[in-house]
Amino acid sequence: MTDHWARPGWSDGSRAYYWMLTFPDDQRLAALAGHCQEELAPLGLDPVPTEGLHITFARVGTPDVVTPSRLDSLARDAEALLPSAFSVHAMPLAGSRGAVRLSLGPWEPLLRLHHVLATAGSSVGLAPKKPTAAFRPHLSLAYNNRRRPAAPVVETVSGLRALPSVELSVSEVQLVELRREGRTYRWDVRRNVALG
Repeated sequence: MTDHWARPGWSDGSRAYYWMLTFPDDQRLAALAGHCQEELAPLGLDPVPTEGLHITFARVGTPDVVTPSRLDSLARDAEALLPSAFSVHAMPLAGSRGAVRLSLGPWEPLLRLHHVLATAGSSVGLAPKKPTAAFRPHLSLAYNNRRRPAAPVVETVSGLRALPSVELSVSEVQLVELRREGRTYRWDVRRNVALG
């Protein structure tokens, strides 16, 4: 596995605007995340704080480039296009080279939302770098902080894959100013945009 934090251009203190889904009041998700993180604790991964659970959709730009008026325009354009509220399930654990995460499904409403956000971004000159075709919805629970063999992580995760899924209600999307603080992500919500 690779070190999630060794990302070029995203050092401690970095800031950028992102579209995200956040779940600050979802107790069922918090309970599932907490249980999984307790089981993962011996591995020494960096757990995502309960208030930091999120689904990242698209990078918008950095505060030195994107003005508040462009953020307003982006939020207005997105609001006019957003689909209806929907639900998805956070399902058994999976992994990537840099994190342990919950899979999400079905993908269709998440891909539709990503496409709308990309379209709104393009309309104000803030198209995301990744197209919808490259978007892989997930919700990270813990970040890997060093190079390591994957086998011990895979073994621990496989013991958690039978846990029941949690339904997540999606009725708004957040435009946030994301920052890295050490080995944690924090953000301030700049706009809450309601789904149709």
